[in-house]
Amino acid sequence: MRHDELVKLRDFTVTELTQKAKETKEQLFNLRFQLRTGHLSDFSRVKAVKREYAQIQTVISEKRLASERRLASETRLAAEAKQHGAA
Repeated sequence: MRHDELVKLRDFTVTELTQKAKETKEQLFNLRFQLRTGHLSDFSRVKAVKREYAQIQTVISEKRLASERRLASETRLAAEAKQHGAA
């Protein structure tokens, strides 16, 4: 996956990324099956698809962590506002 494609991945939602990860995992399964049966001629494709899957999973993790941090920050700010309002 080229750098510009990786940047485009970050524009997708977590749901879209999850679907793309599922499709990539299926593609990887099919490639491995072809490899075992001797029908695969481009062996480097397995490595490329594994890398693509890992990159998608990384972007999903980044988005989930950012969401959790944003939620924690909002919760902290709301608690501080409530504390200052009560004082």
